[in-house]
Amino acid sequence: MIKANFNDYKLSSELLKAISMLNFKELTKVQKQVIPIALTEKDIVVKSQTGSGKTAAYSIPICQLVDWEENKPQALVITPTRELAIQVKEDIFNIGRFKRLKVSAIYGKSSLYDQEKELKQKTHIVVGTPGRIIDHIEKGTFDTSKIKYLIIDEADEMLNMGFVEQIETIIKSLSKERVTMLFSATMPKDIETLCNKYMKDPIHIEIEAQNKAADNICQERYNVNELDKIELLRDITIIENPDSCIIFCNTKQKVDEVYNELANLQYTCRKIHGGMEQSDRLRVMNNFKQGYFRYLIATDVAARGIDIDNITHVINYDIPEDKESYVHRIGRTGRIGKMGRAITFVTQNESKFLNDIHEYIGKEILLKGRPSMETVNNFKQEFALKMNTRPEIKEIKGAELTKEIMKLHINAGKKTKMRAVDIVGTLCNIEGMTKEDIGIINIVDISTFVEILNNKGEWVFQELQKTPIKGRLRTVSKVDI
Repeated sequence: MIKANFNDYKLSSELLKAISMLNFKELTKVQKQVIPIALTEKDIVVKSQTGSGKTAAYSIPICQLVDWEENKPQALVITPTRELAIQVKEDIFNIGRFKRLKVSAIYGKSSLYDQEKELKQKTHIVVGTPGRIIDHIEKGTFDTSKIKYLIIDEADEMLNMGFVEQIETIIKSLSKERVTMLFSATMPKDIETLCNKYMKDPIHIEIEAQNKAADNICQERYNVNELDKIELLRDITIIENPDSCIIFCNTKQKVDEVYNELANLQYTCRKIHGGMEQSDRLRVMNNFKQGYFRYLIATDVAARGIDIDNITHVINYDIPEDKESYVHRIGRTGRIGKMGRAITFVTQNESKFLNDIHEYIGKEILLKGRPSMETVNNFKQEFALKMNTRPEIKEIKGAELTKEIMKLHINAGKKTKMRAVDIVGTLCNIEGMTKEDIGIINIVDISTFVEILNNKGEWVFQELQKTPIKGRLRTVSKVDI
């Protein structure tokens, strides 16, 4: 049954606290439809455009349904890209923060050994990309015997990237007694085949099916010669003067070219593409989310599922060669009720791609004439003012949650036989502490990390300076979350 707000569902107080602190005020359409069905543990197929709030639609029920006491993973979320895996992990972790849920992200171009160590510990939910999930299953480092919930996110992108066979390989390693949820912006035949083959009488949910290119995105296009694109880009950005803008190119080389041109013009910009190291991509994306720079030049690696608040503009410096990519790209702006602007540059020999997009979105993108020099000059002063004004740095998602949490480091770990029960026993013997005040405990080789909840961190930190843990005093220090 569809409810008006999150408090109307039978969710634990820990989840409701996190949801409130994450500022989830109103349920989106997809959340209203998915959450009640997911809580009854039925299979679901959801067709919903990107930016509709679907990550929370499956994360909230999964966090409610998993059993904290179980040490082996109970839920698996498959995503097409590393960036999305990391983002989904963070979203689930934030929602399950006060329930003390452990969430692991496993993906390529990251240490297999470190991921193995993490998976050996108590883990409730695993988020990963298909290839790396299979690597861990085949090595025996990812125990799937207790997986009860499978979520396939961005299924059509998996299809485009050639992951369908790998998804089938993963599904075959799981128990048939499971709940499967599939989310996709489009529903090609191969996805329908996958649903029919591996799901049990799924309930089909379609959100805003007719709205392939959202009405809250103003879409425009400019005809331009390839050699004139940079000059047009400069003029358009002066007139539009965006607060936050993604500029999409089709190749890594073009991203590098555009980035170099804009950097020379003193734009606050960074770039992201598949040829970069994963750590660099992560840093750029996190800094963009926080607003350290206004322009991100990117390939489609940034187009899918990445949730960044308040992107005011998307500019397709290169028109995408497939129609679905156009919808995914412009879906970075105009998210969850906000207005956005999408501008596309089209060269003379790209009419085929443009026609495909028009047919797909069911309308023609408005053709605009190139702005005059006078018009550009009229906006230059305002543009220069914003260029010389430092962007306002935004809090990272979940920052509100961490304000009452302190993370402590204890200089003892697995090699000194430290166990979670030792930490819990010591903490609960401190006056005023209960199990409810203890967050996630992470024990590695020579260190233990523990989160202290409910603003009791400073008190516990002081007490542990004089309280033995497992028979002796340990060095305890504060750690940034």
